[in-house]
Amino acid sequence: MDDFALYGDTYGTLLVDADTRLPLTLWEGRDAEQLSRRLRGHPEVEIACRDGSRTYRQGIAAGAPDALQVSDRFHLWQGLSRRVQEVAAAHRGCLPAAVPPPEPTGSELPEAASEPVAADTPAVRHARGLFEAVHALTDAGRSYSSAARALGLDRRTVRKYARARTWQEVVRRPPRRPSTLDPYLDHLQQRWDEGQRNATILHQELLAKGYLGHYQRVKMAVAPL
Repeated sequence: MDDFALYGDTYGTLLVDADTRLPLTLWEGRDAEQLSRRLRGHPEVEIACRDGSRTYRQGIAAGAPDALQVSDRFHLWQGLSRRVQEVAAAHRGCLPAAVPPPEPTGSELPEAASEPVAADTPAVRHARGLFEAVHALTDAGRSYSSAARALGLDRRTVRKYARARTWQEVVRRPPRRPSTLDPYLDHLQQRWDEGQRNATILHQELLAKGYLGHYQRVKMAVAPL
C-alpha cells in the first residue's frame, strides 16, 4: 500500500497485490480509519507492505493486527539513502581531513596551484555548500533530475556541480557573479542554525531587512543547508 497525489494537496491510497503486482483497489484519502476498515474485511491478509507512514502503520495495526508489517524495497533504499545523506552532511567538515589529497605525479600540477584560493566570502561558502549538497545526492546514485527536485535547483545547475571535481572548480569556471542576496547569506546561515527551516519565512525576514529579490533565490540559497 502507498499513497499518491490525485491533484494538488489531495491524496489517495492504492492497494496492490504483492504477488501478482496488480492493483486491488484505490480510494481518495490516506487516513488510518479508512485503511483499517478495508483490512477488517480481509482477514486473510498475512503480510502488509507499506512505506514509513505512521498513518498506514496505525491502520494496519487496527485492521489486521496479526499481519506482519514490512517495508517495500523502494522505501528501504529511500530511507537508507536519506539517512546516509544526513550522516554525511553532519560530518562533512571532518571528511576532507580523513582522506589526504593525492600527490601530483610528473608534470601534473593541481589546477589550484596556478590560481589563488578564493576568499572565504558568503558567496564562496554558498558555492561550497551547494557543491557538497549536490554530491551527497549524486554520489549516492540519485539522478540529476531527482537531485534537482530534492534541492529545488535547475537540473543544469545540479549537473554542473555534480561534474565538478572540487567546489573551487565551480567557482572559477565561470566566476559567480555578485548577487543581491550575498549581504544576507550570513543571516540565512544564522537563522538556519537557530532552527528556522521555512524558506518563505526567511524570505519575508529578508524583505524586512531591505532585500528586494525573489523568493526562489532564497530557496536556492538554503537548499544546500
